[in-house]
Amino acid sequence: MKKGTLFIISAPSGAGKTSLVSEILERVTNIKASISHTTRKCRPGEMDGINYHFVDEPTFAGMVKKNAFLEYAEVFGNHYGTSQEWVQLTLEEGVDVILEIDWQGAEQVRQHFSKSISIFILPPSIQALEDRLNDRGQDNADVIQHRIAAAKEEMSHYADADYLVVNDDFELARYQLEAIIIAQRCHLDIMSAEPILSDLLS
Repeated sequence: MKKGTLFIISAPSGAGKTSLVSEILERVTNIKASISHTTRKCRPGEMDGINYHFVDEPTFAGMVKKNAFLEYAEVFGNHYGTSQEWVQLTLEEGVDVILEIDWQGAEQVRQHFSKSISIFILPPSIQALEDRLNDRGQDNADVIQHRIAAAKEEMSHYADADYLVVNDDFELARYQLEAIIIAQRCHLDIMSAEPILSDLLS
């Protein structure tokens, strides 16, 4: 059985990464998004086990000691981690996996999965990013400015990715992201594991 592909999707806060991934999960078959563990408080509308696995700091620290995470990082004072076991088992089943993680986590994952595909999502401008963060209505002005500063630092790591998607027009960005995933499934390394090739060449 061919293994699934690990897609690493990174973006600064407010670039629209979560909305794009949600669309991909609706439109593309045989792909799942990893649900991260986090010490962040659950926001209104979020559900444990769907948006995140919400855990306290001692539980998270215990999982770190057990090497349960493929990657983990601290972001805005909260910890986030990706279950190593879930990712490996899902890929072994031939299902593609999406990881929504920051550049630090992406760097860690690439060390474990050299054949992973990295995609960086950029906003069309800093002003657009700030407008989106303000429109959310979730943070005060000081927090938003802190997020903007962090976004500038994060965007400086775009060159580590295999693909760039600029989320100016949402439908176009969604199409580009979907096209990257579909194209990867046609890559020779992936297709060589398909039974049809053995039948055709036998």
